[in-house]
Amino acid sequence: MIKWIFFSIIILIVFVASSFFLEADFSRITSTSFLKTIIIFNKQQLQFPLNCTDKNTAATCSSYYPTTLEFDDDSTTSCPDYFRWIHEDLKPWKSTGITRDMVERGRNVSHFRLVIVNGKVYVQKLGKVYQTRDVFTIWGILQLLRLYPGKIPDLDLMFQCGDKTVILKKNFQGPQALSPPPVFHYCGDEISHDIVFPDWSFWGWPEINIGPWETTLHNILEGNKKSKWIDRVPYAFWKGNPAVANIRRELMKCNPTKQQDWNARIESIQWNKEKASNYANAKLENQCTHRYKIYIEGAAWSVSEKYIILCDSMTLLVEPTYYDFFTRNMVPLQHYWPINPRNMCEDIKYAVDWGNSHLQNAQVIGNGGTEYILENLKLKYVYDYMFHLLNDYAKLLKYKPTIPEGAIEMCSESMACPVQGLQKSFMEESMVNSPSDTPPCAMPSPHTPQTLKQFLQEKENLIEQVKKKSVNNLLV
Repeated sequence: MIKWIFFSIIILIVFVASSFFLEADFSRITSTSFLKTIIIFNKQQLQFPLNCTDKNTAATCSSYYPTTLEFDDDSTTSCPDYFRWIHEDLKPWKSTGITRDMVERGRNVSHFRLVIVNGKVYVQKLGKVYQTRDVFTIWGILQLLRLYPGKIPDLDLMFQCGDKTVILKKNFQGPQALSPPPVFHYCGDEISHDIVFPDWSFWGWPEINIGPWETTLHNILEGNKKSKWIDRVPYAFWKGNPAVANIRRELMKCNPTKQQDWNARIESIQWNKEKASNYANAKLENQCTHRYKIYIEGAAWSVSEKYIILCDSMTLLVEPTYYDFFTRNMVPLQHYWPINPRNMCEDIKYAVDWGNSHLQNAQVIGNGGTEYILENLKLKYVYDYMFHLLNDYAKLLKYKPTIPEGAIEMCSESMACPVQGLQKSFMEESMVNSPSDTPPCAMPSPHTPQTLKQFLQEKENLIEQVKKKSVNNLLV
């Protein structure tokens, strides 16, 4: 009996001690070797917030963060179906692999070169970038490495931060043509080989006061609750900068006149005035007041797309030339209403008239777009898309990446500690403070040529039905 009592006391002591150990504040421990490998179990996560008090850490990127990660449970969810496009985007190099020469040939159309060696990030600046696009893109990649430490292999890539695509297919055709250089970019189109990657705004856009994705998403959803869908303004709304593209200037002509009301309410935004008023009139969560919202491209694709679709309004999507990483799986009349760019005003009027005559159907399409974003664009999936894209890209490399001459090591501290204002606050807000407690989602298999052709044909058929004004036939 005494032995059992003694044994029970020992068990109790071990339990209490282990509970204290798991709840201890490890954020102040910066050099203990056993923290280099993290094993995630029972959802116990150590926190490693931004450390700007140690100037040596910020200056030299000395690592206090785990460098490897192991999961006790390898079970995982399936990735959203749009991850299949990773296979398509990397297909130009599937048979040849990627050589150092191929990568080097992308230098003249890239803004920075990013190399990962032994889990550390090195960046070589190649050209001047508009605003902080490159800064927050690099920041996002650094957070990916914090989410999955030790899980991103050595790699070497070029990144283009402009609007328009740069690796045109026509320049790499014919029996004597060179293989295209692999260049990462925020968007792609049917005439280019640009490799599509999540844009910088998921981590913040300080120049126009748009915060990191999770906060912005929450704010827009709260804005959606301010009025019932049926009580929203029964017109199509767009607010943006028309100066960046001819098609946007054409859209301005769809505003009502004394002779014609196209059911559109189009507003031009002046960023200098908005900045002076601290962006009081440009808050995204205050722009979900209409039953219908218009998405239209600017110089190329626009980051506004995800914000517009999230509004619960029926998105009137002016048929785009460009696509980003998550939109290619969206379906007409399920997630949006297609608008012909060559017949914009008439198409907008028809869509609004149809929606106001079929309120339930219009609301279903609006909600369908919002649900698509909520289900498919969780920040975890943004990181998982980056994870699978970079891993699959690295598998194609036929050489061992090395640190380029003049490249600078980058880490969260070296980027966030020296800056101030919104740039710093957005970095602090979007920083990954602990490794993931779940593995990345499971990558879906590639489309077969038949299934891809069928999917694209079905989308085209739906668009044609809208152009023919035969939508009601699809609702029977």
